[in-house]
Amino acid sequence: MKTIEEKFLKLGIDNAPGQEVRQDRNGAGAVDPDEILPGAAVDFSHGDVNVTAFEPTPGALEAFIDGVHRGGSQAYTEYRGDAAIREKLAHDLTAFSGQPVSGSEQLILTPGTQSALFLAVAATVTAGDKVAIVQPDYFANRKLVEFMGAEMIPIRLDYLIGSAQAGLDLQQLESAFAQGAKVFLFSNPNNPTGAVYSRSEIEQIAALAERFDATVIVDQLYSRLLYAGQPYTHLRAHFPATDNVVTIMGPSKTESLSGYRLGVAFGSACIIQRMEQLQAIVSLRAPGYCQAVLQTWFSEPAEWLADRIEKHQQIRDALLSIFRAVEGVAVRTPQAGSYLFPRLPPLRTPLKAFIRELRLQANVTVTPGTEFSPHAGDSIRLNFSQNHQAAVAGVERIAAMVEKHRL
Repeated sequence: MKTIEEKFLKLGIDNAPGQEVRQDRNGAGAVDPDEILPGAAVDFSHGDVNVTAFEPTPGALEAFIDGVHRGGSQAYTEYRGDAAIREKLAHDLTAFSGQPVSGSEQLILTPGTQSALFLAVAATVTAGDKVAIVQPDYFANRKLVEFMGAEMIPIRLDYLIGSAQAGLDLQQLESAFAQGAKVFLFSNPNNPTGAVYSRSEIEQIAALAERFDATVIVDQLYSRLLYAGQPYTHLRAHFPATDNVVTIMGPSKTESLSGYRLGVAFGSACIIQRMEQLQAIVSLRAPGYCQAVLQTWFSEPAEWLADRIEKHQQIRDALLSIFRAVEGVAVRTPQAGSYLFPRLPPLRTPLKAFIRELRLQANVTVTPGTEFSPHAGDSIRLNFSQNHQAAVAGVERIAAMVEKHRL
């Protein structure tokens, strides 16, 4: 049995968004000023939510203030969230996902999508269970499975093979289920690559999960930010038994509402009830006043989402052009979301040290690929939901640093 120290050792947080300020900066004063690349700081570890980049959706602040004015009735909602807001979201998510959602029984509001993910995993996984997860995929998936004391079975995502498929190795997934995996955990669109699973892949995931009576937890956080007519297949709409699927969404990214810490999970009444019971001892409820902001979700002004997608696509394409001009860089064109996951050419500097040099010499913060897969020690992740000019300048400095450190 692992000691508590061993369990927490696997939960390293040094490279989480915002945590870079806590990293060891010994030697920073020894940096040669002539080696520093000029330019404003760009933090690609998370999106920028202000008036120069992508500010929160219109009406969000007003909805929050209205919630404050309602006082206790808004502050102390049911643990699974305000009933009226859940009913509103159930209507919206039914239309969005193509499968009925009951606001009273099948939906819970959480303190951010990260909390929804924790609750969903904790409600379906116990020590000794086998859980299939994708590599690369969202960094918390692996850490949660390991913390629960479960056995992780990795499933390869060959994301660089093209764009018609996300690249999931379905044979490995079938083998994982055959080995006894009772839960499959993945993000769609994929974080960190921006790959979108094809209809065929989703249908095969659903068929395999039904055949082996497995539960699937899917993080669909970026499923509204789709590029150039990219089709999207909701797992829930093609799942033969919706009791075995949990969908996680929220307005934190596409809508730039991350600071309000709001998430939503919907699935079987049984699993949602378990999640509510856990939330009751972890955080009680999603922040009461903030819940009011969910009234604006799926109710944005006409053309707002199309404009936001267009602006993100312009940034995406500009950054892809820079990376692809660097010899040895391989990067998939994201079909959705705001992440790039370039694979760098061989460098004479280890990835961890290279990322530190980026921060100290180029004023650019990125996330190491090893957060998303142990096999991605040559990759970095960037969230390009940034000011367009700042993002371009930041990636130009990354390119210059690659040239400086390449073998």
